[in-house]
Amino acid sequence: MSVKAKKHLGQHFLTDENIARKIVEGLSFENYNKIMEVGPGMGVLTKYLLEKDQYTYLAEIDNESIEYLKKNYVKITEENFVGDFLKQDFAFINNEQIAIIGNFPYNISSQILFKIIDHYELIPEMVGMFQKEVAERTAAIPRTKDYGILSVLIQAYYDVSYMFTVHENVFNPPPKVKSGVIRLTRNPKEGLVGNEVLFKQIVKAGFNQRRKKLSNSLKVLNIPEALKTHEFLDKRAEELSVNDFIAFTKQWKENL
Repeated sequence: MSVKAKKHLGQHFLTDENIARKIVEGLSFENYNKIMEVGPGMGVLTKYLLEKDQYTYLAEIDNESIEYLKKNYVKITEENFVGDFLKQDFAFINNEQIAIIGNFPYNISSQILFKIIDHYELIPEMVGMFQKEVAERTAAIPRTKDYGILSVLIQAYYDVSYMFTVHENVFNPPPKVKSGVIRLTRNPKEGLVGNEVLFKQIVKAGFNQRRKKLSNSLKVLNIPEALKTHEFLDKRAEELSVNDFIAFTKQWKENL
């Protein structure tokens, strides 16, 4: 018995055991007792997670996968399953730390990353496989075409490392694009706490018109009078580092 990949769930099952092992070993397994795997499918990562000391939760919405996992892995019971990752409030972990791992469905990959940011205080680490383009955007540096909203928002909370690229032929069915595995390690930048909402507004407005100088793209937010001659306003969003955005947000807040 195997699970039929469902297009509407973005399922592409990894078939290479070496890659599966490498993804799991990308986690440090330090300073947390819980792990959540998103979209376990037929358990290619799960089997290696179950060998670890940490308790593994499984965020899966495909009933066929759930039945397959319960039938084929003796350690897995109904208790391991927590439903849709995007609907998690993480109440069940009682404010304990939890790492996230997965071969993530491509159709919700950005939403998964934003969900992790929303709960960064509970999630010290993530290792996951994304569409290569999303993985590259997450890890991108300033003054590159891939650097944008996703890069800045993720890197404000996590250090990002691009681990390796995965080719199409190690999946069933093969996706139309290559994949990239990245690791996030929590490192919320100084000056961000208390300024998160404004920070996201400035980053999004800046990159929504990325070809324009910030003096134009940020007009929609009513730039404080004291900042109207700020050096950053002569630059485009892609020229500012994550720390630049945070420092600018802090000054903006102080001048409201």
